[in-house]
Amino acid sequence: MLTQLITRCRSRCTPWKTRIFNRRGYRLLLRGIAFLMALGFVTGMLPAIASGLHSEPSQVLTVTPVQGISGDRLPLSQLPAQSVEEQRETLVNQGRELYQGGRFAEALRVWNRAAEGYHQGGDRLNQALCLNYLTLAYQALGEWDSAEASIQESLSLLDSPATSSHRTGNPVSERIRAQALNSKGSLQLTRGEPEAALDSWKQAEALYQAQGDLTGALGSQINQAQGMQTLGLYRRSRLLLEQVNQELQSQPDSHLKITGLQNLGNALQVVGDLPEAQRVLSQSLAIARNLRAAGEISTTLLSLGNTARALEDWDQALTYYQEAAATATAPITKLDAQLNQLSLSVETQQWETARSLLNPIIEQLATLPPSRSGVYARVNFAFSALKMLEGLSATGEGEPTLSEPEIAQILATAVQEANALQDPRSQSYAIGELGHLYKRTGQFSDAKKLTQQALAVAVSINAKEIAARWQWQLGRILKETGETQSAIAAYSEAVRTLSLLRRDLVAIAQEVQFSFQERVEPIYRELVSLLLSDNPTQDHLKQARETLEALQLAELENFFRQACLDIQPVQIDQVDAKAAAIYPIILPDRLEVILSIPGQPLRHYATGLPQGEVERTLEQLLAALNPFFSDQERLKLSKQVYDWLILPAEGSLADAQIQTLVFVLDGLLRNLPMAALYDGGRYLVESYNIALTPGLQLLAPQAIAPNQLRALTVGLTEARQGFSALPGVARELDEISSHLPAQMILNQAFTADALKQEIQNSSFPVVHLATHGQFSSNPEDTFILTYDQKIHVTQLQEILRSRETGRWGVTQSEIPPIELLVFSACQTATGDKRAALGLAGVAVRSGARSTLATLWSVKDDSTSQLMADFYREFSLGQMSKAEALRRAQVALLQQPEYQHPFYWAPFILVGNWL
Repeated sequence: MLTQLITRCRSRCTPWKTRIFNRRGYRLLLRGIAFLMALGFVTGMLPAIASGLHSEPSQVLTVTPVQGISGDRLPLSQLPAQSVEEQRETLVNQGRELYQGGRFAEALRVWNRAAEGYHQGGDRLNQALCLNYLTLAYQALGEWDSAEASIQESLSLLDSPATSSHRTGNPVSERIRAQALNSKGSLQLTRGEPEAALDSWKQAEALYQAQGDLTGALGSQINQAQGMQTLGLYRRSRLLLEQVNQELQSQPDSHLKITGLQNLGNALQVVGDLPEAQRVLSQSLAIARNLRAAGEISTTLLSLGNTARALEDWDQALTYYQEAAATATAPITKLDAQLNQLSLSVETQQWETARSLLNPIIEQLATLPPSRSGVYARVNFAFSALKMLEGLSATGEGEPTLSEPEIAQILATAVQEANALQDPRSQSYAIGELGHLYKRTGQFSDAKKLTQQALAVAVSINAKEIAARWQWQLGRILKETGETQSAIAAYSEAVRTLSLLRRDLVAIAQEVQFSFQERVEPIYRELVSLLLSDNPTQDHLKQARETLEALQLAELENFFRQACLDIQPVQIDQVDAKAAAIYPIILPDRLEVILSIPGQPLRHYATGLPQGEVERTLEQLLAALNPFFSDQERLKLSKQVYDWLILPAEGSLADAQIQTLVFVLDGLLRNLPMAALYDGGRYLVESYNIALTPGLQLLAPQAIAPNQLRALTVGLTEARQGFSALPGVARELDEISSHLPAQMILNQAFTADALKQEIQNSSFPVVHLATHGQFSSNPEDTFILTYDQKIHVTQLQEILRSRETGRWGVTQSEIPPIELLVFSACQTATGDKRAALGLAGVAVRSGARSTLATLWSVKDDSTSQLMADFYREFSLGQMSKAEALRRAQVALLQQPEYQHPFYWAPFILVGNWL
C-alpha cells in the first residue's frame, strides 16, 4: 500500500546559543565569504525571485546539487588527523555542499556541529558566520522560529564588545554583518514584515557601500525592490531596478555581470515587465556566450524560456528550453530544461514531443542524488505525466508510455526522499501530488488522507501558497464524495488563504501568475458553483457575491502582476437606493446570476447551459453588432442574452423602481455592451441607466459637485505611427469647451511629458483623452497613442496618479482624485477574450472615480455628437454620469443614421455612476 510510505518527519534542530568572546579562523571566514555572497545574490538576496527554495515543483528549479555527496559524516573525533581549525573548516564546507545539493536538514546538523566547535574555541566571528548559514537552512526547511533565533544570535555576537572591538577596519566582520542583515531581511519578508525587511536591506547596502562591495550593494538593492513590491510601492521598486541596471551596464563583462543581469531579468519578470526582462536576460546570455560561461549560458536560457512562455511565445520558449538542455553542464539544469519542455508540450498538446521526452527524463531521475531539487523534479514530472494522461484521454489521441502505477511509484520515491531529507516543503508537494493521483483513480479515502497530510505539513511551515493548493484539492475530493458542506468549508479556506497572499502572489513565484486561469481562478468559480447549488441560503448567497468580487480583484491583480488595489467594501444600498447590482458568472454547466436590490434579500437565477454554448452565443452576439450583419440575427441573439440576465428580474426591478443597473461582469460578458441587450421591443439603455464596476469593494461612491467641473482635454487628429487620422477629435474637444471650462493639448503638444506636467500642476476633475488606444488582457498591449509614442498602461497609471504622490511615492491626501476619465476612440483588442480586463484595470488603477470608454472605435461624427451631448447633460449638474450617458446614447439611437447599436452601444461607464 503506497500510503504506508507516507510518514511525517518532525526532527527539530535548535541553533547554538551560547556566547564566547574570541576571534579565530580568518582563513575559513575569507573562504566562507564567497559562499555567502553567492547565496546572498542568488537566494538570500532574492528570496522570492531567483531562489529554488520557494519555487513550485511544476516549474523551473535552478538550484544545482553537488553530485556524489553522502549525508553520512564521521564524528569530529573520527575525522582524519587535522588541526581543530581544519576539522571545523571541513564541517563548514560539508554543510555548504549539502546545502547546495538541496539537503538542508543534513546541512543543518553539520553547521550546528561547526557552530558548537567555534563556540568552544571562542571564535565569535566564525560562530556568527555559521549561525548565518544556519538561518538559511532553517528558512529552507520552514523553521521560522529557529531561523529567527539563529540570525538574532549571529547579530548579537557581532554586536558584542569582544567582537566589535575587532571590527574597526575589518572588512570580513562588516561583510558578515551585511550578509546577516540580508538573511534577516529575507526572513522578515517571509514572515510578513516587509517594512522591517526593507530597513534590514538598507542597512546591508550601506555596509556593502562602505566596503566598496558592488556585488553586495546591488544585491541588497534588488532585495529592497522586492520589499517595495510587497508594500505596493511599485513605482519606487521599478526606479530602483532601473538604477541597478544602470550600475550593471557600467561594469565590464564578467561572471558577476552575467549573474547580476540574470537576477535582474528574473526580478523584472516578477514585476511584469516581460519585454524588458527579455532584453536584460538576452544581454546576460550574450555576455555568458562571449565569456564561454557554460553554466550561466544554460541557466539564462532557462530564464529566457520562462519569459517567452509568459509572453505566450510557445515556439520560442520551446527553443530556449531545448538549447538550455543541450548546453547544460549540470545534470539538474539539463533535467529542469527537459521538464519544462515536457510541461510546455503537454500544455500546448504537442503529444509526440511530450512522448519523446518521457524516457530520457525517467533515466535522469534514476541518477539523481537525494535532494530537494530531486524531489521537486519527480513531482514536476508526475504532474506533467498526469496532465498528459488527462489530455490524451480527453482528445482521444492514443495512450502515453507511462501508466498511473508508474507515476505512483515515482511519487512514492519522491515522498520517501522528502521524508529522509526531513524537508517539510518538499514533503508537502510530494504527498499532495500523490493525493491528486489517488483522486484521479477514484480512491477518494486515501486521496483525502494524503491531501490532509500535505495540508498539515504546509500549514506547519506557514507555506500559504502550498496550503491553498491542497485546500482546493481537498474541496474537490469532498465534492466528489458528496460532502458538500465540508467541501464548501475547504474551498472557503482556499479563497481565504489566497486573499492573505494578495501581496505575495506576485512575488512568491511567477508560476502562479503564468497559470492563473488554470490554478487560481477555478478555486473561486468552483466555490461559487457549490454555494449556489441546492436552494442556497442567504448566507451562501452573500458568500457567493463576496467570492465573485474577490475573483474580480484577483483577476485585476493578476493582470497588473501587482497587488495594490484598495479594498473598501460598500453596500449598494449605501451608494444608491435606486440602483441594483447584477452579478453573472459563467460556470462549466450553467450561467448563474445573483441579483442585489436595495432593501431586499439577495436572489439568484440560473440557465442550465454548458459553458461552451453560452460563450458561443456571446461571441456570435459580439460579431453581430457589426452593421454588416443581419439585424434579425443580432436582435435574436441580443434577446437571448437579455432573457438570461434580465428577464427573470424584470418584475423585481420594476417593483423596486430601479433606475440604474450596475453590472459586475464575468468572462466574455465584459466585452459586450449591456446597453444593447434587447427585450423584444426596447434596448436596455432605453429603460435603465447602465454602469459597470469590477466590484463594489473597489467603488468610491461620491457625486461630483457642478461647480468643480473643469476639464483637461487631450487629443490627436493627425495620422501617427501607423494609426489613421481622427479629424473629428478637434470638433469633439471644441464641443467640450463649450460646456465647461477646459484646457486643451492637441497633436504635437500631446506628449507623455506634457500630459504628466499638466496632471501634476493642476487638479482637473475631468480628463478627456481623444486618441487611438487599445485595451488588452496583456498589459504590454494596453496603451494610448501620443504624438510621438505609445503610453503603456503602467506608465499611464503613473502619469494619471502623479499629482497624488510626492517625490517618494507617498500619497498626498489633500489632492483630489480624477472624478471622470474619458477614453474616446480607444477600443478593446480584437480577438482577445479577456481584453476588457485591460479596460477595467486602467479604470481602477488610474485613480479616477469613473471612467468612460469605448469597447470599439466608431465614426468620428457619431462619437463627437455623443460626447457633446454627454457633457451638455452632465454639466447641468442635475443628473448622474450614468443618466447623462444614457440620454446621450438614446439621443444618438433615435437618429436614423445612428440607430444601429454599433454607433452608441460601445460607450460604457466603469466605476462610480453617480
